[in-house]
Amino acid sequence: MADWDERYRRGEHSSEKPYHLLLKAVETLQPGSALDIACGAGRHAVFLAERGWKVTAVDISQAAIEKAAIRAGDRGLEIDLRKADLEKDDFKIERETYDLVCNFFYLQRDLFPRIRDGIRVGGVFTAAIHMVDESPDIKPMNPLFLLKPEQLLREFDGWKILHYSESRPDTLERMRAEIIALKT
Repeated sequence: MADWDERYRRGEHSSEKPYHLLLKAVETLQPGSALDIACGAGRHAVFLAERGWKVTAVDISQAAIEKAAIRAGDRGLEIDLRKADLEKDDFKIERETYDLVCNFFYLQRDLFPRIRDGIRVGGVFTAAIHMVDESPDIKPMNPLFLLKPEQLLREFDGWKILHYSESRPDTLERMRAEIIALKT
């Protein structure tokens, strides 16, 4: 946790531009209740709140939550920001509460059942998560935090898959799985 606090204090992970997949996921959705898992400095939470979503955003880093609060405050937005360790179950995802759950570049496998339960019928899950990547040009990462091929797709078996891909955005970036899934 202190490592993440230090990263945010140094200005790492400070982009304000939302990940392109979130734009695609919400382009036809009416605003409702959204959950941003591992929200970091709040780029996705702010984007959603600016578009009328009622957003809850959760992250382990106090420094990240503080940056997200400043971003929201500067724009006059209300976001329910929560500092919580998801691995310790500090934050409960309530059943059928959210119309949208987004999760960008955070993998905690035991959250998937709770995410699925937390989304209302007609709601959407969108995510981009790093994958195992054997390229010699890619920095090694702990495999516990990396998806295997089609693993994310299997987590949403039975849902309507609106988008799914596994790709490397450019030669210097790690493989990632992307999904937009509708709960039917």
